[in-house]
Amino acid sequence: MNPQDLRKIADWLIDGARSVVDPPLMVAEICERLVRAGLPLWRVGIFVRTLHPDILGLNFIWKPGEEVVAGTADFDLLDSPRFQHSPLAIVFGEAREVRHRIDDPESRRFPFLDEMRAEGVTDYIALPLLSTDGTVHATSWTTKEPGGFSDEQLNGLRSLMPPLARLVEVTNHRRKASILLDTYVGNRAGERILGGQIRRGHTETMHAAIWLSDLRGFTALSDRLPAETVVDILNLYFDCQVPAIRNHGGEVLKFMGDGLLAVFPIAEADGDIRRVCSQVLEAARESRASVDAMNYPVGEAVERFRFGVALHVGKILYGNIGGGNRLDFTCIGPAVNLAARLEKIAGRLSRTIVASEGFAGICDGGWSDLGEFPIAGFSKAERVYGLADEAPAG
Repeated sequence: MNPQDLRKIADWLIDGARSVVDPPLMVAEICERLVRAGLPLWRVGIFVRTLHPDILGLNFIWKPGEEVVAGTADFDLLDSPRFQHSPLAIVFGEAREVRHRIDDPESRRFPFLDEMRAEGVTDYIALPLLSTDGTVHATSWTTKEPGGFSDEQLNGLRSLMPPLARLVEVTNHRRKASILLDTYVGNRAGERILGGQIRRGHTETMHAAIWLSDLRGFTALSDRLPAETVVDILNLYFDCQVPAIRNHGGEVLKFMGDGLLAVFPIAEADGDIRRVCSQVLEAARESRASVDAMNYPVGEAVERFRFGVALHVGKILYGNIGGGNRLDFTCIGPAVNLAARLEKIAGRLSRTIVASEGFAGICDGGWSDLGEFPIAGFSKAERVYGLADEAPAG
């Protein structure tokens, strides 16, 4: 390998690899620069641990002349025989390199290296990427060169691991920040926070359809079941709603015990309000069907569940609200208050889906007029609508 070319690659990594931003393209650029510098690479893998409730890590696989294949691994991987009997298990577990020439009999204890042998690979090395916080990421490098990697080539690769580790760490921190904000405050709110909207009082007015739901009989349920069981039930219950909300363009802003607050932003474009409200109603119907099908075994009995959701549309104030150094990115306003009151009326009427007059007038869902009701805190009564195809739940 040309030492000057290697130095240029290291400098490029230290500078943040700013010529490429997308991680798969970044991996491709790293490998292609190394090949041009004289490193005869065949298959390269970069494996990054991340902080995500469902995803253990990300992987990027490069081969010459092919696009980088990006994938994810879930937490079940750690218990799989394929991982436990792989060189990467040693790298992640002990933070040390694993190197085997493929003709080394010792390499046969790793089934993955049998696969590489079948591809004509002659040499393999897996190297750790050590983050400043102690997290271990990993890389693997193979060649088909007769005789394998030279000592000079291996030392060149080793010398690039510290700058590559810093680049992976910075890139991963950005990704983790985005994932955590998306997980805990929602995608739109997360984008605003990362974009600098972090000061108390930073708010904006949004036109949106509002969703407010809760689980019927939750207080009694919590009183007679173990806390761990209640948590399991809540998770199952929210799984009946969140995918439907997100798949139809909504964003969950808050879980409040058994309550859920979501918004569906409405653009100013003509016709968008009718489309959005139709999507909200479809999400409500899907959630209703999912909750209807939900059950939970408790001893010899099986719990069955009902929920209610109120739908409204109006202007909300969306942004940072709080006290001291503790802020919440949420929405407030009379429209949100009305949705909360409607949800209580849904419970009194034993209805699953109810809507305000404003929402029902926009969305043609086959509504039935349930009557006019006084609303606490509002100067006038509100007419409430339920779905005509839905009988009150007993």
